[in-house]
Amino acid sequence: MTGILANVVLVLIFALIVRIILDWVQVPSGHPVGRLRTTLASFTDPLLMPLRRLIPPIRMGAVALDVSVIVLLVALNILYGVLSSA
Repeated sequence: MTGILANVVLVLIFALIVRIILDWVQVPSGHPVGRLRTTLASFTDPLLMPLRRLIPPIRMGAVALDVSVIVLLVALNILYGVLSSA
């Protein structure tokens, strides 16, 4: 059972990393890559939204760094480590 959960967490980690990369690229929503980004957002947003309410972005001049994505990625990696070692 923990192997299945570890694989689910691994898929979430992969989806989050791909979403981070796609967030840097401006693609129209009708483009296949834009549709992939929308699909990934539908999977990762339910995990990110509570963190975004708790952790404000860090302002660096005109740019704001969304730390919630990093926190979620670290938490998922820790969870994966715990599940895969069990």
